[in-house]
Amino acid sequence: MATEKVASWVVNLSYANLPPEVIQAAVSSFYNWVGCAIGGATHPTTTTAYEALTPFFGQPTSTLLGHKGARTDASHAALINGIASHVHDYDDTHLATIIHPTGPVASALLAQSEALGDVKGEDFILALVAGIEAECKLGMGVWPKHYDIGWHITSTVGSIGAAIAVGKLMKLQRTPMQHAISIAATQVTGLREMFGTDTKSFHVGRAAQNGLMAAVLAARGYTGSLQAIEAPRGWARVVSVSNDVDGEVGGLGQQWEIARNAFKPFPCGIVVHPVIDGCIQLHREMVAEGVTAADIERAHVRVHPLVLELTGKKTPQDGLQAKFSVYHGGAIGLVLGKAGPAQYEDNVVLSTEIVTVRDKITATADKGLGADETEITLTLKNGKTLTRNVQHAIGSVEVPMTTAQLEEKFVDQVSLVLGADGAQRASKACWALQGSESVTDLAKGI
Repeated sequence: MATEKVASWVVNLSYANLPPEVIQAAVSSFYNWVGCAIGGATHPTTTTAYEALTPFFGQPTSTLLGHKGARTDASHAALINGIASHVHDYDDTHLATIIHPTGPVASALLAQSEALGDVKGEDFILALVAGIEAECKLGMGVWPKHYDIGWHITSTVGSIGAAIAVGKLMKLQRTPMQHAISIAATQVTGLREMFGTDTKSFHVGRAAQNGLMAAVLAARGYTGSLQAIEAPRGWARVVSVSNDVDGEVGGLGQQWEIARNAFKPFPCGIVVHPVIDGCIQLHREMVAEGVTAADIERAHVRVHPLVLELTGKKTPQDGLQAKFSVYHGGAIGLVLGKAGPAQYEDNVVLSTEIVTVRDKITATADKGLGADETEITLTLKNGKTLTRNVQHAIGSVEVPMTTAQLEEKFVDQVSLVLGADGAQRASKACWALQGSESVTDLAKGI
């Protein structure tokens, strides 16, 4: 039975069970998450939530990343940090399911670690891995039907992953862990209809908050169904027309999903990344040949059907909408040769130069292409044609970001919030997670 299998595996998991590559993946995932959370701390979506909810803040036990020492209660810290970590759509991705796994789990885990005090880095890593592994296996068990129906899989499995991580940190035994899973599972959060709005990142924060609440309640004896995942009216059957959760959770600890986590070089829907990658390559070729954006006659991209389903917004009106526009992604790649948070600001999305090139881009869905593949044909006004085929975009498992690139991404976004010195200090603190004697002390250095 899936609920019991997950709970038993989590309870029995020890730090000694974790292969070195899994530990490194966990540290890298935490590092990337912190950078995204700080980078998103000043986004209007985050600040609006912060300002609206300030009257409800409780005992200041936990850090609000990117708010220069500000603290609040663990529940609201999980919510606000979760929102911030996802608002730029720059966080990690489990490519087999397009779950963003670290956001819900780490947001809850850091908040509760600080509230408990004296949590060691190794215990934090163990809990983080437990939450992410269970979260991804459950996601694989309902993928893709669950997503096709319209659920935002990051948050629907994220609350369960967060509950498991916090429950592991609090040393819940099997039955209380089953209750924690149950309490989290009943708080299903996240509709794909919300993509392109403030509420998409709220999904991640709310999943973190719900999972934290579930574990804390279970630790006090609060109960739920012991078969919450697999029961006839349980989570898996309610959220998906078909599932294989029993089969997937049976593989816990055999294929480590966190080791298949990918980090984004571009702050937008990951299915757009091949197009951006290819267009940036074409931009470099244009520069080398003395060609400018004004010389573009038209551009055509062939993509996997999921790309247009998720990112087919032809005329985005702001940065949040642009994250779901393959046309905007292509345009900034061709015109600017880069695609960072600054290229998704509202003024860039609406700039005449970008709109002009965006309107020259057409896209065709091709079932014969992989989800991480694109073919781009760029026709210039002089009749010359430039082409690119991208099999796997940078940031994929096949073409992963290097440590240097991950650090550059971290420092670039964190510097805008904490300054250059603050970014370097935060970077050093995060890389020191494994050997930390106190996550609370580590958080003070961020």
